[in-house]
Amino acid sequence: MSESITFPGDRIASIEEYEAGQNAFDDGNDVRATVVGTTEINKKERIVNVKHQDGFSIPKVGDIIIGTVAAVMGSMIAVSIDYINGKPTTSHVECVCSTRNLRKRNVALVKDIVCLKIVSHLNGTIHASIKEPKLGVLFTKCVKCGKKVIQMRDAVKCTECSWIDDRELSSDFGNSDFIKLSAK
Repeated sequence: MSESITFPGDRIASIEEYEAGQNAFDDGNDVRATVVGTTEINKKERIVNVKHQDGFSIPKVGDIIIGTVAAVMGSMIAVSIDYINGKPTTSHVECVCSTRNLRKRNVALVKDIVCLKIVSHLNGTIHASIKEPKLGVLFTKCVKCGKKVIQMRDAVKCTECSWIDDRELSSDFGNSDFIKLSAK
Protein backbone atom coordinates (compact mmCIF):
# COMPACT_ATOMS: atom_id res chain seq x y z
CA MET A 1 0.00 0.00 0.00
CA SER A 2 1.57 3.33 -1.06
CA GLU A 3 0.68 6.72 0.42
CA SER A 4 1.03 10.39 -0.62
CA ILE A 5 -0.75 13.69 0.20
CA THR A 6 -3.40 14.89 -2.28
CA PHE A 7 -5.71 17.86 -2.70
CA PRO A 8 -9.21 17.96 -4.26
CA GLY A 9 -8.97 17.42 -8.02
CA ASP A 10 -5.47 15.95 -7.92
CA ARG A 11 -4.88 13.05 -10.32
CA ILE A 12 -4.20 9.88 -8.35
CA ALA A 13 -4.24 7.13 -10.98
CA SER A 14 -5.53 6.15 -14.41
CA ILE A 15 -8.93 4.41 -14.61
CA GLU A 16 -7.25 1.58 -16.55
CA GLU A 17 -5.07 0.85 -13.49
CA TYR A 18 -7.36 1.46 -10.50
CA GLU A 19 -10.99 2.08 -9.50
CA ALA A 20 -12.11 5.07 -7.43
CA GLY A 21 -12.72 4.22 -3.78
CA GLN A 22 -13.61 6.33 -0.77
CA ASN A 23 -13.14 10.12 -1.24
CA ALA A 24 -12.11 9.62 -4.88
CA PHE A 25 -13.97 9.88 -8.20
CA ASP A 26 -13.63 8.75 -11.81
CA ASP A 27 -13.59 11.68 -14.27
CA GLY A 28 -13.65 9.46 -17.36
CA ASN A 29 -9.86 9.26 -17.76
CA ASP A 30 -8.34 9.48 -14.30
CA VAL A 31 -9.14 8.78 -10.66
CA ARG A 32 -9.07 12.08 -8.73
CA ALA A 33 -9.26 13.09 -5.05
CA THR A 34 -12.36 14.80 -3.62
CA VAL A 35 -10.80 15.86 -0.28
CA VAL A 36 -7.46 16.86 1.22
CA GLY A 37 -5.88 13.73 2.57
CA THR A 38 -3.51 10.82 2.19
CA THR A 39 -3.74 8.61 -0.88
CA GLU A 40 -3.99 4.90 -0.14
CA ILE A 41 -3.50 2.60 -3.12
CA ASN A 42 -4.56 -1.00 -2.64
CA LYS A 43 -2.64 -2.84 -5.36
CA LYS A 44 -4.22 -6.20 -4.51
CA GLU A 45 -7.85 -5.03 -4.96
CA ARG A 46 -6.87 -2.26 -7.45
CA ILE A 47 -8.75 0.48 -5.56
CA VAL A 48 -7.59 4.03 -4.67
CA ASN A 49 -8.89 5.65 -1.46
CA VAL A 50 -8.15 9.06 0.03
CA LYS A 51 -8.00 9.08 3.82
CA HIS A 52 -9.40 12.38 5.11
CA GLN A 53 -7.22 14.50 7.44
CA ASP A 54 -8.41 14.50 11.07
CA GLY A 55 -7.84 18.25 11.67
CA PHE A 56 -10.56 19.36 9.25
CA SER A 57 -13.96 19.02 10.87
CA ILE A 58 -17.45 20.16 9.98
CA PRO A 59 -19.99 20.41 12.82
CA LYS A 60 -23.03 18.15 12.66
CA VAL A 61 -26.63 19.11 13.42
CA GLY A 62 -27.03 19.39 17.20
CA ASP A 63 -23.35 20.22 17.89
CA ILE A 64 -22.55 23.14 20.19
CA ILE A 65 -19.90 25.43 18.73
CA ILE A 66 -17.89 28.33 20.07
CA GLY A 67 -16.61 30.86 17.60
CA THR A 68 -15.67 34.43 16.82
CA VAL A 69 -18.16 36.72 15.09
CA ALA A 70 -16.65 37.52 11.70
CA ALA A 71 -19.44 39.68 10.23
CA VAL A 72 -22.69 41.29 11.32
CA MET A 73 -25.41 41.74 8.72
CA GLY A 74 -28.94 43.09 9.08
CA SER A 75 -30.65 39.86 10.09
CA MET A 76 -27.78 37.45 10.67
CA ILE A 77 -24.26 37.03 11.95
CA ALA A 78 -21.41 35.02 10.42
CA VAL A 79 -19.28 33.11 12.90
CA SER A 80 -15.84 31.53 12.39
CA ILE A 81 -15.96 28.20 14.25
CA ASP A 82 -13.10 27.68 16.74
CA TYR A 83 -14.46 24.82 18.91
CA ILE A 84 -16.92 22.00 18.20
CA ASN A 85 -18.35 20.38 21.34
CA GLY A 86 -15.37 21.73 23.32
CA LYS A 87 -12.72 20.38 20.93
CA PRO A 88 -10.55 22.85 18.98
CA THR A 89 -10.80 22.84 15.20
CA THR A 90 -8.25 24.14 12.74
CA SER A 91 -10.64 24.32 9.79
CA HIS A 92 -12.22 27.65 10.85
CA VAL A 93 -15.26 27.10 8.66
CA GLU A 94 -18.03 29.64 9.11
CA CYS A 95 -21.67 29.30 9.99
CA VAL A 96 -24.51 31.79 9.83
CA CYS A 97 -26.97 32.50 12.61
CA SER A 98 -30.29 34.22 11.99
CA THR A 99 -31.00 37.14 14.33
CA ARG A 100 -34.27 38.20 12.70
CA ASN A 101 -36.72 37.26 15.49
CA LEU A 102 -34.58 38.38 18.42
CA ARG A 103 -35.58 41.66 20.03
CA LYS A 104 -32.07 42.98 20.45
CA ARG A 105 -30.43 45.88 18.67
CA ASN A 106 -27.02 44.17 18.75
CA VAL A 107 -27.24 40.39 19.17
CA ALA A 108 -23.45 40.21 18.83
CA LEU A 109 -20.74 42.36 17.29
CA VAL A 110 -17.58 41.56 15.31
CA LYS A 111 -14.88 39.89 17.48
CA ASP A 112 -17.40 38.76 20.14
CA ILE A 113 -16.98 35.14 21.28
CA VAL A 114 -20.33 33.33 20.94
CA CYS A 115 -21.79 29.92 21.69
CA LEU A 116 -24.25 28.55 19.09
CA LYS A 117 -26.07 25.31 18.28
CA ILE A 118 -25.94 23.91 14.74
CA VAL A 119 -29.49 23.46 13.39
CA SER A 120 -29.00 22.57 9.70
CA HIS A 121 -26.79 22.25 6.65
CA LEU A 122 -28.59 23.87 3.72
CA ASN A 123 -27.22 24.67 0.25
CA GLY A 124 -23.62 24.32 1.41
CA THR A 125 -24.15 26.68 4.35
CA ILE A 126 -24.02 25.73 8.03
CA HIS A 127 -26.94 27.30 9.94
CA ALA A 128 -26.88 27.88 13.70
CA SER A 129 -29.23 29.08 16.42
CA ILE A 130 -28.71 31.35 19.42
CA LYS A 131 -32.19 30.88 20.94
CA GLU A 132 -31.42 28.89 24.10
CA PRO A 133 -30.32 30.20 27.53
CA LYS A 134 -26.83 28.58 27.34
CA LEU A 135 -26.29 30.05 23.86
CA GLY A 136 -25.23 33.62 23.16
CA VAL A 137 -22.29 35.94 23.75
CA LEU A 138 -19.65 34.47 26.08
CA PHE A 139 -17.09 37.28 25.89
CA THR A 140 -17.09 40.84 24.57
CA LYS A 141 -15.42 44.21 25.13
CA CYS A 142 -16.72 47.78 25.19
CA VAL A 143 -17.46 49.13 21.71
CA LYS A 144 -16.41 52.66 22.72
CA CYS A 145 -13.11 52.18 24.56
CA GLY A 146 -12.32 48.46 24.22
CA LYS A 147 -12.09 47.84 27.97
CA LYS A 148 -13.68 45.15 30.15
CA VAL A 149 -17.48 44.92 30.49
CA ILE A 150 -19.71 43.47 33.20
CA GLN A 151 -23.19 41.99 32.90
CA MET A 152 -26.23 44.07 33.85
CA ARG A 153 -29.32 41.85 33.43
CA ASP A 154 -29.49 41.40 29.63
CA ALA A 155 -26.94 44.09 28.71
CA VAL A 156 -23.27 44.83 29.30
CA LYS A 157 -21.73 47.90 30.96
CA CYS A 158 -18.15 49.11 30.52
CA THR A 159 -16.14 49.29 33.75
CA GLU A 160 -14.09 52.22 32.37
CA CYS A 161 -16.43 54.57 30.44
CA SER A 162 -19.82 53.25 31.74
CA TRP A 163 -21.17 52.68 28.20
CA ILE A 164 -24.17 50.31 28.22
CA ASP A 165 -24.75 48.03 25.23
CA ASP A 166 -27.43 45.47 24.46
CA ARG A 167 -26.32 41.89 23.59
CA GLU A 168 -27.80 38.40 23.49
CA LEU A 169 -25.85 37.07 26.47
CA SER A 170 -25.29 33.41 27.30
CA SER A 171 -26.11 32.22 30.80
CA ASP A 172 -22.36 31.43 30.92
CA PHE A 173 -21.33 35.04 30.10
CA GLY A 174 -18.32 36.13 32.11
CA ASN A 175 -17.23 32.58 32.93
CA SER A 176 -13.64 32.42 31.66
CA ASP A 177 -13.75 28.61 31.44
CA PHE A 178 -16.36 28.52 28.65
CA ILE A 179 -14.43 25.98 26.53
CA LYS A 180 -15.06 23.27 29.13
CA LEU A 181 -18.72 24.32 29.39
CA SER A 182 -19.39 23.61 25.69
CA ALA A 183 -18.18 20.02 26.07
CA LYS A 184 -20.99 19.19 28.52
